[in-house]
Amino acid sequence: MPTPTSGSSLACFVPLNLDTEGRAGLTLYSARPNRFDADAVSRAEAYGRRILKPLRIAARLASREEQSSDLRAAMESRTTIDLAMGIVMGQNRCGQDEAFTILRSACSRRNIKLRDLAALLVASVGERAPRTHFDF
Repeated sequence: MPTPTSGSSLACFVPLNLDTEGRAGLTLYSARPNRFDADAVSRAEAYGRRILKPLRIAARLASREEQSSDLRAAMESRTTIDLAMGIVMGQNRCGQDEAFTILRSACSRRNIKLRDLAALLVASVGERAPRTHFDF
């Protein structure tokens, strides 16, 4: 059975500015006492500067991918909501603003999200779920 090691630990934290909403830092640990002298800290900072550019690129790519995914989901739900508003407009012989008010009111009464109610409405009228322009 291993015995616990005695001694001290020290962490050296090097902050890395990613130029995005994300944050990063390089943290080094050692179980040996007095491991991080001025030279070790200087080398850790130099290493942090070397890896900063690829980390920034990775953070930007991840951020853009997330934004793209969010925008796509918003556009897809927007198509369904627009179709549902058209259905309500046709059924109630009303304008777009009134149709939106009717849908929003129905959402409040049923405690359901607008995109979900719109999808139910469109599916009840059509043969299948609506397709967005992304699907063509």
